[in-house]
Amino acid sequence: MKGKLEEKLQYTQLVPKSKILLTPMLVGVFIVPVSLLLWIFGILSSQFLPDQDFVDASPLRWLIALSLPVVVSYRGLLKQSLDLSGAILGYFVGFILTLTNYAFLSGLLVFFLSSSWATRYKSDVKKLLEEDFKKGGQRNWIQVLCNGGVAAYLAFIYYIEGGSGEWPIDFYTYHRRSWLTIAILGALSCANGDTWASELATVLSKEQPRLITSPGTVVPKGTNGGVSLLGLAISAVGGLVIGLTFYVVLLLRIDSYALERSADQWPLIWTGLVGGLMGSLIDSLLGAIFQYSGLDAETGVITETPRAGVQHISGIPLLDNHTVNLLSSFCTAVILPELAQRWWP
Repeated sequence: MKGKLEEKLQYTQLVPKSKILLTPMLVGVFIVPVSLLLWIFGILSSQFLPDQDFVDASPLRWLIALSLPVVVSYRGLLKQSLDLSGAILGYFVGFILTLTNYAFLSGLLVFFLSSSWATRYKSDVKKLLEEDFKKGGQRNWIQVLCNGGVAAYLAFIYYIEGGSGEWPIDFYTYHRRSWLTIAILGALSCANGDTWASELATVLSKEQPRLITSPGTVVPKGTNGGVSLLGLAISAVGGLVIGLTFYVVLLLRIDSYALERSADQWPLIWTGLVGGLMGSLIDSLLGAIFQYSGLDAETGVITETPRAGVQHISGIPLLDNHTVNLLSSFCTAVILPELAQRWWP
């Protein structure tokens, strides 16, 4: 009881009440009118689609897209998984993904909830390894943008071209929508796989990681570009979970007749696994080359800031962790659909 009270007091200090009240004002003054315009646009544009079987322009979808992200963002504020800026941008990301496709929404929820838990897991150990460690892994708008921005951008293109609804993955019949769906799967599986690997392997693996650009070089835990067999396995599982989520939601949302006319959907699971593993490898490669990692001789933690008393381990101070996350998410989103077409039935 005392711990919960202290957490609430700390939260009140971090986020003033005046700023909390700003959120419902944004919903009423800005978000509702804009969301209505997007919904109406989707209804009108869907009338010109050659195949309208999968278009869902019901008011219920708009209502869910408007309200559910509020609940998730508010929960993130209370749990300190998000700060106020992260919660506001997270709402917009959640809205466009929900309005577009429930598989996108489900993938985002799985990523947000599981990665938030993974970040909090054994946080006392992590703060001894990372200089920029934040208790609870509180994400601001930059982190939300770099982890979910690519998926939201692709979902917006999906919505503009095809409106709301769940479509089977069939590169022959629905090539454009299938490509965008796999790209969004790639962006989310990359984010989830890399987060799981970074947050869990660091405290679970008993072996020291090795630098991805020099496999013979053992580096301290927390080094950008450091990989381990357990970390790669965890990243693959993290991506697989997102793929499985997409697969289940599409099976539930698409009628059996439409599924029978389309290609099998089970490769979504395998595709998610590949996306998680590939995204983690790309992230590690970029981190090893373009992110500075050094060991602070006084504190014994890994730092990304070159300064006196810091021993250089790898990389150059060109990119930060947020930029690397954004680039790896983008690269995975572009590459994964091209690969998936080769193994899709």
